[in-house]
Amino acid sequence: MGKESLKPTDAEIVSQVLKGSVNAFESLLIRHKDLVLKIAKKHVPYDDVEETTQEVFVRIYQSLPTYKGKGDFKQWVSSISVRTCYDYWRKAYRSREVPISSLTERHQGWLEQVISEESEHALEEKASQKEAREVLDWALGKLSAEDRTVLELVYLEGLSVKEAADALGWSVANVKVRSFRSRRKLKKLLQGLIKG
Repeated sequence: MGKESLKPTDAEIVSQVLKGSVNAFESLLIRHKDLVLKIAKKHVPYDDVEETTQEVFVRIYQSLPTYKGKGDFKQWVSSISVRTCYDYWRKAYRSREVPISSLTERHQGWLEQVISEESEHALEEKASQKEAREVLDWALGKLSAEDRTVLELVYLEGLSVKEAADALGWSVANVKVRSFRSRRKLKKLLQGLIKG
């Protein structure tokens, strides 16, 4: 028997924590911190990754009584991580007010240049990937938390509709409808910028 077989499973650690061994939670934290960090880095601004990661582990700890030991614990942790990031954007959406003047002069110049050239081909040539991502982030910031999260999961991260539904705790039909409507809203928002 190797050392791996001596390590307790996630379900066994959860059971220990629920029986009062609070310090056992640290081993879950150590096991899953890279996964949670990876998800947070994809979904929230860099400055808020650490705080969001801490919030994820607080929620995991508080939710341990709801974990039934069925299914993959890693998937359960991923789901809580995505939902925490979703809540981050929902909170940001409530307090948002992002005028176009908040873009840097360089980004405004880039946007004006794109607007002045009508062909989509010219847009693709002029837009560097970083600038395009920053404008996309700005546009995503104008959407609701639900719209932003579903677009990121399905179109930017390439999750299947079922995977996104599992991560968000939504039905597959809800993810399909929401992603279609969200994509339409984003397109309209970006076209509004171009028409200025």
